[in-house]
Amino acid sequence: MRNIEQPGPAAPERIQWVAARGRAFSFTLAAGLPLLEAARLGFAEAGFVGGVLGMREGALGPFAYVMPALSKTGANAAFYSDTFRPSGVTRLKCGAMTLGERDGTPFFHCHGLWTETDGHLHGGHILPEESIVAESFEVEAFGIDGAVFAAEPDSETNFKLFGPVARVGTNVKAERRAFAIRLRPNQDFAAALETFCRQHGILRARIHGGVGSTIGAHFTDGRTVVPFATELAIKSGGIAPGADGTLQADLDIALVDYLGGIAEGRLMRGDNPVLMTMELVLEVV
Repeated sequence: MRNIEQPGPAAPERIQWVAARGRAFSFTLAAGLPLLEAARLGFAEAGFVGGVLGMREGALGPFAYVMPALSKTGANAAFYSDTFRPSGVTRLKCGAMTLGERDGTPFFHCHGLWTETDGHLHGGHILPEESIVAESFEVEAFGIDGAVFAAEPDSETNFKLFGPVARVGTNVKAERRAFAIRLRPNQDFAAALETFCRQHGILRARIHGGVGSTIGAHFTDGRTVVPFATELAIKSGGIAPGADGTLQADLDIALVDYLGGIAEGRLMRGDNPVLMTMELVLEVV
């Protein structure tokens, strides 16, 4: 399996996780607000500090993002491009967001695909400080109680990354058993989730959110993405017994690689290692 050497030592625990409770709900991102504030308000109105969400459409403008890029200094295995700020209104095609905390204040990690005014499909990492909701649109969310994603220094990758940490639960309505998860580098995406579910006696689970990166990509239809640095969003996913009774993770994703290539489809199990990180919430069903 493909492997990328990271600048720091590998942590012994390859899956960070916190058991939580959660609830799926939808809300509208209000036009005129910064995307970060619109997302924060939507979760807060449902009684949650954070969680994950998926976007199927939407409009942003002003809008700012970065793409994956090669590291110029060698301090990281890969890095970010310069910031892009397309003019006009950018139309989202799909996206996934993790809403958590960084330095004690709300922050998000968000990847997606979109069409700019040039009419072409682009993708990358949306910047929370500079992206504004241009037109109100609805999103599907999953709030978590008893855990929060917090950005902390990660010595392995030399980035400040979201990972789940435990928080005291509240009395918010959160009736579903859930796990906030972060996958560390150089382990197969599907296999890691399948192993986690087996270890925790989970027979079926639904994936919510899903923001991270893989070392290129290999799809079930045979297509491959060769450039190693990607920004990935999960469009839909779940874990359930396959025809032979063993657990299988189905992961439908969208990504952009560091050369600007766009790819969408279902990932092949066993051949899609994590590059830097992968954050998501598993809902036990």
